[in-house]
Amino acid sequence: MKKLTTLVVTTLALTLVAAGCGSKSTETGASPKAAAAEGAKAPAATSAEPVKAKKIIVGTGTQFPNVAFLDKDGKLTGYDIELVKELDKRLPEYEFEFKTMDFANLLLSLETNKIDFVAHEIEKNKEREEKYLFNNEPYAYWKTKVIVAKDNTTIKSIDDLKGKKALTTATSAEATLLENYNKANNNAIKIVYQSGAANDLVNQLTTGRVDGALGADFLLPLVDPQSKLKAIGPIIEEAEVRFLFRKNDKDAQVLADKIDTALKAVKADGTLSKLSTQWLGGDFTKKEDTK
Repeated sequence: MKKLTTLVVTTLALTLVAAGCGSKSTETGASPKAAAAEGAKAPAATSAEPVKAKKIIVGTGTQFPNVAFLDKDGKLTGYDIELVKELDKRLPEYEFEFKTMDFANLLLSLETNKIDFVAHEIEKNKEREEKYLFNNEPYAYWKTKVIVAKDNTTIKSIDDLKGKKALTTATSAEATLLENYNKANNNAIKIVYQSGAANDLVNQLTTGRVDGALGADFLLPLVDPQSKLKAIGPIIEEAEVRFLFRKNDKDAQVLADKIDTALKAVKADGTLSKLSTQWLGGDFTKKEDTK
C-alpha cells in the first residue's frame, strides 16, 4: 500500500529552498512499493525491474477548517486532504505527497513547478481557466454570498459594501469577484487582503475591522461554530470546485484525466458524499436542480 506523506511549508521562501520540494521530476526517495519489491527474494536472471510509482506533489494549505487544516495532533486532514488520499489509493501508478503553504502562494508554486496540482477547494472561473488547467469532474459545489456580523443590519447585498471594507484572501475566487465588482463600479469597495486564515474571519467582522466578506454556503458552520456571523442577500455566484493543474503540460493533462477516472469511481460508490458529510456538514457534491 502506498504511504502518502506530507511536507509542511508555511511560506514560498521556504518552499524554494526545501529539499525535495520541486516538480514531479524531483525524487525524494524510493516509493514504498518499490522498496518492498527490492527487498523481496527473486531469481536474479528472471526478475523484472520493479515499477516505481511516480511521485506527485500536491499543494494545499493548513488554515481552512475541515477542508485542509492541522488537527489537535498536528496531522494534516480535512475534506480535500482525505479525498486526495482516497484518490491516491486508487491510482497505483502515482504516489501523492502533500506540500503545505499559504494559500496565496499555491498558484505561483504551481506555475514554477514546485507542486504538480492544487487541492484546496479551488473554484472554477473564467479567469483561472485562462491560465490553468482544471480536471473535468467537480468534487464540490459552492454558492457564494455576502457574510457579515450577525448584528449587522445595514448590509443586505454586495451593493451595500460600497464605501466599506471587504475581507478576502489574495488569489481566491472571492477576491476575483470583488475585484471584478470594483472594475464595474469605480473601485467602490475597499478590499482588504489576508493570507488565507479562515479562522480570522469571525474576529475581523465582529470587531468591525472589516464590514463584510464573501464566502460559500457551507463555510459559516466550519469557521463560526458560535454563530456570530450570517450570510445575507442573493447568491452572487454558483461555482464548481475542482483540482488545478498547469496548462499546456502534457503530463499534467494525463494526471488530470486519471484523477477524473478515479474521482468518478469515488462518486459512484458513495465515498465522496460520505467525505463531504463528514467534513463539510452536508453533501455538497451534487449540483442542485434549478427550477
